[in-house]
Amino acid sequence: MSDSRANVPALGTLLTAMVTPFTKDGEVDYKQAAELAVKLVDDGCDGLVVTGTTGETSTLTDEENLGMFRAVKEAVGGRAAIIAGTGTNDTAHSVHLSQEAAKLGVDGLLLVTPYYNKPSQAGVRAHFEAIASATELPVMLYDIPGRSSIQIAPETMIGLASHPNIVAVKDAKADFAAATRVMAETDLLFYSGDDGLTLQWMAMGAVGLIGVTTHVVTRRFRELIDAINSNDLGTARKINFELEPVIRATMTRVQGAVAAKQILKWQGVLPNSVVRLPLVEPDAAEIAIIREDLAEAGMDFTV
Repeated sequence: MSDSRANVPALGTLLTAMVTPFTKDGEVDYKQAAELAVKLVDDGCDGLVVTGTTGETSTLTDEENLGMFRAVKEAVGGRAAIIAGTGTNDTAHSVHLSQEAAKLGVDGLLLVTPYYNKPSQAGVRAHFEAIASATELPVMLYDIPGRSSIQIAPETMIGLASHPNIVAVKDAKADFAAATRVMAETDLLFYSGDDGLTLQWMAMGAVGLIGVTTHVVTRRFRELIDAINSNDLGTARKINFELEPVIRATMTRVQGAVAAKQILKWQGVLPNSVVRLPLVEPDAAEIAIIREDLAEAGMDFTV
């Protein structure tokens, strides 16, 4: 495979895995979702993942998932790629949701490894191929064994690359040796699924990031990716060091969606930090630690 960073892929280089805003009563706030999407794109995102893990897809109904796809597509369609999180651990359900998303005009699908039921690698491959064959949309595989309990083995991924609709991978596994093999043997586009490893991933050949911390420092991540793609390693390192405490605050103290919503509320981007059970908002001690981390980066919220 040639260096994929030479061209911007159709799915983008800086994608945010969007939170799903809720009202104070816990209903999906589609208007707020549209406004957030516009802000993210204005600040440098060229792609958005809607109702993935960070979008609390596990606690959304199909109607709510589709409502989010529609709201974000209407808000920024044509300005950024809209990637619908339609993967579940039920193949038939994933096919149905993917087909409905396609009718709304989304630009691609994010399919997580089937979780909980622990299929064999043959089952993993059959699952992804069935969904990928159900629409004409480009598919991004999501390899996150920390949540799904199984990985997509390199051999499985190499086999899946032969499907014409399977074009990309969001890697939250960070097995660089395995990923290097897949990159060398296929044309799959890799995306960092770990905010803190963006520089490492892109140095290896990944085309970009699908992030959560990108909600709160979007422009700085845009500058990081642009510096890497310009081969300006000194600038990229500097930005990477600056981002570390923000990534720590967003990704390591509490669940990512929980922290992102809290920080977005402090920034005045969201009116609240409501999440759905079993997630809960951070307690006072967790908030104090998050604030300390952010203060290291010069982000001092006194509200």
